[in-house]
Amino acid sequence: MNKELMEALDILEKEKEISKETLFEAIENSLITACKNHFGKSDNMKVEINRETCDFLVYAEKEVVATKEEVEDDVTQIALEDALELSKKAVVGSILNVDIKSKEFGRIATQNAKNVILQKIREEERSVIYNQYYEKEKDVVTGIVQRYVGKNIAVNLGKADAILNETEQVKDEVFKPTERIKVYIVEVKNTPKGPRIMVSRTHPELVKRLFESEVAEISDGTVEIKSIAREAGSRTKIAVYSNDSNVDAVGACVGMNGARVNNIVDELRGEKIDIVNWDENPGNLIQNALSPAKIVAVFADPDEKTAKVVVPDYQLSLAIGKEGQNARLAARLTGFKIDIKSESQAKDAPGFRYEDYMDDFEEEYEEENEYETQEEILEVQEEN
Repeated sequence: MNKELMEALDILEKEKEISKETLFEAIENSLITACKNHFGKSDNMKVEINRETCDFLVYAEKEVVATKEEVEDDVTQIALEDALELSKKAVVGSILNVDIKSKEFGRIATQNAKNVILQKIREEERSVIYNQYYEKEKDVVTGIVQRYVGKNIAVNLGKADAILNETEQVKDEVFKPTERIKVYIVEVKNTPKGPRIMVSRTHPELVKRLFESEVAEISDGTVEIKSIAREAGSRTKIAVYSNDSNVDAVGACVGMNGARVNNIVDELRGEKIDIVNWDENPGNLIQNALSPAKIVAVFADPDEKTAKVVVPDYQLSLAIGKEGQNARLAARLTGFKIDIKSESQAKDAPGFRYEDYMDDFEEEYEEENEYETQEEILEVQEEN
């Protein structure tokens, strides 16, 4: 019997990842519960289980009194006459450990003890699963689509199901049962019914984590993702920076013949990804962020977090993008409010006089790059 119990504990420990010590404690508590149900109290009841052999002992600590007439509670007291039959060292006032035969417990007490063990196993199993997925919070995992629950989707992550809410789904993405998808774990909550795992396909961090897993230079810290802006299902812009002058940050992310970025695009089902170089100079960063549009000049105000951008007339629609998407993502990527005008608009617009604009632009470059004339500044712009 003891051998079978030990084998059962080994299986539970392996399959449920519940420690045997926790299971031993559950058995001890269940026996104490059985004692309480059988005797009406358990304050003086003790249980000892040998962790190596699974032998167990249940006993009651009873006070020795002089005569049977003085016994007020036979659960906590024992007469000296009876005590001496158990131990010749018993004396009045001492505490004697009296064995309790668990086989004598009634059916109800036994059933309650069993329920205590099962409840503990369920609690520990939920706790193990919660801790396992809580460690993966803010990370990407692979799941298998189970079914649609209304407009939400149940995704199996292995030992638990996650919920992909409608608000976290990319518009027009349709999944079939058993399909494997990557999701970003937004939050893991511990509830009475077990861990509740919320996942997302729209979160910008999903793209970031995918790059970290796909690009070795990002995972080892050589290349950093400094900023990311995403409109899920349509386009994402990321700004990257290399900590090694010999490593091209954009090239590392794109990969040979675009292999790395294409793997991510495939996972995101065709979502376009623009990868640009990060620059501490706001003007240069904004210029990079607005690519593929060509920029004539940029004046950024770091204090106000605003920027004025001039582009060639034929590049205005490209800089703004379809329905303003390119400009909108560039603004999110850089953190600047960007005002884009064509050269014609900049020259003619009230309050945005081109001459004043270039004077401001000249001051900025004189401070940062020590260029002396507007001609030199314009030459630098043309080279860039």
